[in-house]
Amino acid sequence: MDKKIERAQTGIRIEKRLLKVLKGLAEHLEISVGDLIEGIALHSFENKPPFSADTIAKIAQLKNVYDFDWTADDSHKFKDIEE
Repeated sequence: MDKKIERAQTGIRIEKRLLKVLKGLAEHLEISVGDLIEGIALHSFENKPPFSADTIAKIAQLKNVYDFDWTADDSHKFKDIEE
């Protein structure tokens, strides 16, 4: 069944290293970053894990490459660097 959707262009702010991890993962999965974020959100809304064990391993590799060590516990505690 094809479900018709309407997408909106958005300008979200996101931490640079997190975006690099998301871009790398999207490239690895051969999908767009937008599709990746939609999938993560839809899985989260149903309290389902969005990734397989292999994908989690790839995420760990990307986090290491981009020196990204944040966890879910860090969520909502971020402070922007003054520019």
